[in-house]
Amino acid sequence: MFQKILIANRGEIALRVLRACKELGIQTVVVHSTADADAMHVRLADESVCIGPPPSRDSYLNVHQIVAACEITGADAVHPGYGFLSENAKFADILAAHNITFIGPTGDHIRIMGDKIEAKRTAKRLGIPVVPGSDGAISEEKEAKRVAAEIGYPVIIKASAGGGGRGMKVARSEADLEIALQTAKSEAGAAFGDDAVYIEKYLEKPRHIELQVFGDGAGRGVHFGERDCSLQRRHQKVWEEANSPALNAEERARIGGICAKAVADLGYSGAGTIEFLYEDGEFYFIEMNTRLQVEHPVTEAITGIDLVHEQIRVASGGGLSVRQEDIKFNGHAIECRINAEDPRTFTPSPGTITHFHTPGGLGIRVDSGVYSGYKIPPYYDSLIGKLIVHGRNRVECMMRLRRALDEFVVDGIKTTLPLFRDLVGNPDIANGDYDIHWLEKYLAKEE
Repeated sequence: MFQKILIANRGEIALRVLRACKELGIQTVVVHSTADADAMHVRLADESVCIGPPPSRDSYLNVHQIVAACEITGADAVHPGYGFLSENAKFADILAAHNITFIGPTGDHIRIMGDKIEAKRTAKRLGIPVVPGSDGAISEEKEAKRVAAEIGYPVIIKASAGGGGRGMKVARSEADLEIALQTAKSEAGAAFGDDAVYIEKYLEKPRHIELQVFGDGAGRGVHFGERDCSLQRRHQKVWEEANSPALNAEERARIGGICAKAVADLGYSGAGTIEFLYEDGEFYFIEMNTRLQVEHPVTEAITGIDLVHEQIRVASGGGLSVRQEDIKFNGHAIECRINAEDPRTFTPSPGTITHFHTPGGLGIRVDSGVYSGYKIPPYYDSLIGKLIVHGRNRVECMMRLRRALDEFVVDGIKTTLPLFRDLVGNPDIANGDYDIHWLEKYLAKEE
């Protein structure tokens, strides 16, 4: 087991990892920008190192400073959390060159899954069902028209190196294709420095289903069930559930088995999430995230297994602590992402939190690094906390969620709490009857 872990992140995820390390008796080092000097994870860590000014490129993305912090403090491993350097293959390689363990997969696996085209090829080779589409990048309109005609309209054009909805355009006819292709390539080049795009069949009313997987790096793999992340705004997840209201036990076992076998065959090490669109009983691979997800707590709630403990165990060479038959699913869990944003316009709302009170009671968990008097900086992601609720079934979970949202108080800034109070009372949400387009349509009606 590691002696000292450096946590290369901030906010609630840094605090989440820090707590796991303390439970395992591992010394902690956190890095922080000058803007985060008063952050809760900085206050609670055994050691802290300031690595630069507020802009991420000068601090949380500054590989040289993070490696120097490891060497100064004697950290023998780095947990990257999510975001920032968590899916940076070069960072993983550099740490390995300095004999520092990256708590995550190898740089090669990060590279494979970070390229959407190569990831799709790999998924297909591993037996994972994929969306019909181009075999590689599309560069010319003639080629795009040929592929679109083969798979049928509507189609979606996606950036190979992309994410977060950037470089994605839908074409519903051949007449739409030229401008969609040009726009997607332009956006991809501007956002990612790579204008490569590919084409897939566009599904009209899919759900977003993702499988939590783990590999031990030596040919063993398991899955921890699925999460339903269909409630999204601009391709950004807002509300996540485990298990999905749309799947039954047979479907869960089928797609879970496929994914567990895939990570085993790949020789994958650590946590990963294989994401799908799901429509009419069929799964279609989107991508694989080679890190811990924001929404991992709902999986922990229904399995009773600490996924960060598992990450650390695997990275230290201890292997997986569970076999597939040991993983049982208990009840239902929902996570709401509480952001420092206007609940209608979603404009960021940085500022000082004058009062912060979290709900409690059976089945309630809040992951947050903020507190009364804390000043939300304007430089980073607007996520300030996650409300996770667990119940014996979805009905009980929704009852507890409604009560917990009423108890949650954040004064001094605007947050998305009012949005969730609206959603929890909506009949479609209560019935689990929604797809990836539902929230956008709901918000458009509210304007």
